[in-house]
Amino acid sequence: MEFSPQNPVVKCCLQGNPQAAWEQASNDHEKFIAAHFLAQQQHAPAHKLPWLETGLQLAKALNDNRVQSALPRLYDELASTYTALGDTDKAQHYQALAEGFEETVVDAGPFFHGTKADLQPGEALTPGGLSNYQADLKMNHIYFTALASGAGLAAAMAQGDGPERVYLVEPTGPYENDPNVTNQKFPGNPTRSYRSSLPLTVLGEVRDWQKQSPEELQAWRERLAKSTGEIIN
Repeated sequence: MEFSPQNPVVKCCLQGNPQAAWEQASNDHEKFIAAHFLAQQQHAPAHKLPWLETGLQLAKALNDNRVQSALPRLYDELASTYTALGDTDKAQHYQALAEGFEETVVDAGPFFHGTKADLQPGEALTPGGLSNYQADLKMNHIYFTALASGAGLAAAMAQGDGPERVYLVEPTGPYENDPNVTNQKFPGNPTRSYRSSLPLTVLGEVRDWQKQSPEELQAWRERLAKSTGEIIN
């Protein structure tokens, strides 16, 4: 599943109807997302627990980077829920898992970066540019994704008047999950978005990525305009 706000399951979750999302889910990742939203919708711990456990089972079955970063929070929620239910042993078990979790990003790419800049193979993309989403904010990291469509969206939002471009890139050092999208609205890192404090090397331009429709771009701009959260820099 390539994450998209146009996905019917994602749309149902955003519209506050995770039960419909669960019924429409056609693969484990869609079910994982729906289970997360169903768990958050429950007020009674006894009702929340089955959805948390379902989410954990699905995360283990998927065993990929999109969901691994959701595990610490999932363990925390299970610990809190078992505490509320009076099961101290299970609460301590999941709290220990949460505290002992060591996150390792294992996504091997390929990776993409979206921009309006005209770049050539061998050039470097470096941190220190201005944010596309907050005026006058100098970014400490360079951002990229394993989804060409996600890089295309970043290109559409990028500053400048040139054409939207998506480049195949290679990190020159360690990278981490982008905290601005990981475990925010959706669990884990479904957009496979990353950042590094070290440069990216441009390998070449990608020509066959799918552009967002004007309506989809407008919807993204409206969401950004309504966003009140600070950028984690």
